[in-house]
Amino acid sequence: MNTVTHRIVSTDEDGIRLDRWFKRHYPGLSFGAVSKILRTGQVRLDGKRVKPSDRIAEGQTIRIPPLDASATRPSAGREKRKGLSDDDIREIRSLVLYEDDLVIAINKPAGLATQGGPGITRHVDGLLDGLKRKNSDERPRLVHRLDKDTSGILLVARTASAAASLAASFKGRDAHKIYWALVMGVPTPPNGKILAPMEKLPGPMGERMVITDSGKPARTLYSVIENAGRKTAWLALKPMTGRTHQLRLHCAHIGHVIVGDGKYGGAEAFLGGQVSRKMHLHARTIRLPHPDGGMLEVTAPLPKHMQATWDMFSWDSTASDDPFEEA
Repeated sequence: MNTVTHRIVSTDEDGIRLDRWFKRHYPGLSFGAVSKILRTGQVRLDGKRVKPSDRIAEGQTIRIPPLDASATRPSAGREKRKGLSDDDIREIRSLVLYEDDLVIAINKPAGLATQGGPGITRHVDGLLDGLKRKNSDERPRLVHRLDKDTSGILLVARTASAAASLAASFKGRDAHKIYWALVMGVPTPPNGKILAPMEKLPGPMGERMVITDSGKPARTLYSVIENAGRKTAWLALKPMTGRTHQLRLHCAHIGHVIVGDGKYGGAEAFLGGQVSRKMHLHARTIRLPHPDGGMLEVTAPLPKHMQATWDMFSWDSTASDDPFEEA
């Protein structure tokens, strides 16, 4: 590709960042290479200089400088994830709660990572080719993340423009999320808010968040739905900010660690007996603007280990009331 080319932004690319557009069309280019050709003005959007974070619009013209042929080749990682087995496809399809032309909602099981990382070879992102439409080359893409050990609703966009729309809803706090959790003890009062700034603490044990006055603001609403004496309680949790491990750390901060969360509760995070040692945190409901207009609301049933606990305590897992409707 030894000549300058010009490409028109398509409808499904409307609203995405320019660096993500390059990642999609020129997967062989590293982030550094993309940044360089943008920084030096070799790329133009409707004749103007642009930054990697600038968003593009349908119908705009992108000037592409001469690039090596390898720029359009998928990276080794992308080539590997093409080869899904029939079992892989059945697995990811079995998790679908809702889908339309723009959005897919899946019920992620506890223990399955959202994306890859050190020591992680199996994850939702690596299975997304199994959700592609027939005769479509466009690969669905993740919109947000859940911790590996957290179950529940995970949204996936079918197009770049849908991804940009959903991401904007999350960033603008238009996405309303309710989680269910089982915690040690029973919070007092039964309804309240947790205000505790957080920051990441580096260390050899992996990603860990801590409460600190110098951290980023973090706010969580909680409401006790049921309790088993003073031993344990079922909470509804509503994160008003989106910090890593926010719900887990906030619950531990008020002295009511989530059952199964050994990372933030140590040995005190386990009830024993018939209660599973898996983490009892579930992304139950999400409501946000649909990219095509109107509102999208999805609810995910509990995973097996949490349902078994709810059954043991004779709690109704079909409850659908929102204790935060006026929040």
